[in-house]
Parts: sequence; structure tokens; C-alpha cells
Amino acid sequence: MNKKNHFQFYFVGFFMQISTIINSIKIVLQGVAQKVDGCFEIEKEVGNHRPKNQGWTIYEILEHISLTNHFLLILIEKGRKKALKNIHQLDLKKELKHYHFNQTQLEEVGIYKSFDWIRPEHMEPSSKADLSEVRQRISQQFGRCLEILEELKNGEGALYKTTMTVNNLGKIDVYEYIYFLVKHAERHLTQIEKNRGEFLSL
Repeated sequence: MNKKNHFQFYFVGFFMQISTIINSIKIVLQGVAQKVDGCFEIEKEVGNHRPKNQGWTIYEILEHISLTNHFLLILIEKGRKKALKNIHQLDLKKELKHYHFNQTQLEEVGIYKSFDWIRPEHMEPSSKADLSEVRQRISQQFGRCLEILEELKNGEGALYKTTMTVNNLGKIDVYEYIYFLVKHAERHLTQIEKNRGEFLSL
């Protein structure tokens, strides 16, 4: 095997790795999206229940997820555009050769109360949002994430990074940002289950 063929074989193997990562993100995203959508089917009394700690109701948590998705997608869309632009300036094969997906810290994002999280005011629920609109918006947001993953299916999403201060993640790429969005929603699914459990125990 000559040097050129050896490099091609190595890159094909690494391309398979980035493809596996992207497909794994899609699977987790679809699972979380389905669970979040199912939360809109709960009884009104459960959805409006204010927990003993005076935290958010389930309906408020769902509104918060939609708000957070909205602002994260602004950054994800920016990263998508920058990554596609960088493909003309950077060597994708070279960049993917040393690619690392920061899964460990991102998984912590999906664990409820795994660390202190101070939310900006613009992500606080208003408690006045139309639930049908919130449901449609969340569905569209998760759908858009899937579209971006498909658009960047060859590893292009690794070509641009944006700073994420939450959990000291630092610079993360487009794939990691999408996974962050998914894990944030998953974090609140646990909170929703706690609210539901508290209501049923009353």
C-alpha cells in the first residue's frame, strides 16, 4: 500500500467515526423530541401544578425549552454558515484527523441539577404562552436541528466553534452545540417527571 492509499484508508475510517457521531446525535435528538412532545398530552391539572419548591410548572418548563432552543439555534445557524464558509479555507480531512467530540461534559448538561445553572432573563417562561404554539415551535426547532445535521453530514460542522460558558465547555462546534440543545431539553424532562410524580403523590 503506497502512502497516498494509506492516507485515504485512514480518512475513510475517520469519516466513518464522524458519521457515527452524527447518527448518534440524530437518534438521541429524535428520542428526546418525542418525549418532549408527549409532555403536551398530560392532563391540564398536572401541567399547571406548581411544585412545593415554587419552581416552574410543567407548562412553564416546556415554554422554557422552546425559548432556550430559539436562542441556541441562533448560534447554531451562525455556526452552520461559518462552517460551510470555512470548508473553502480549511482542509476538512486534516481537521477531522484530530477531531474530538466532548461527550463527557455534554452528557452532564442532560443530568438535572448536575451543576448550578444561572439562566438569563430572556429564557424565563412568561406563563402566558399558547401551548399549541409552543408545541409547534419545539417540533420545528428539533426538526431544524435534524436538517442541519443532514446538511453537515460530511463533518463540516467541525470547522467552526463558538464559546459556551455553561459547565465550562469552552469552544464547541456545531455538532456539540446541537447535542447541547438536546441535552438541555433532556435535563428538563427529568424536572417534568419530578413535577408529575409530586402531583400524583398528593
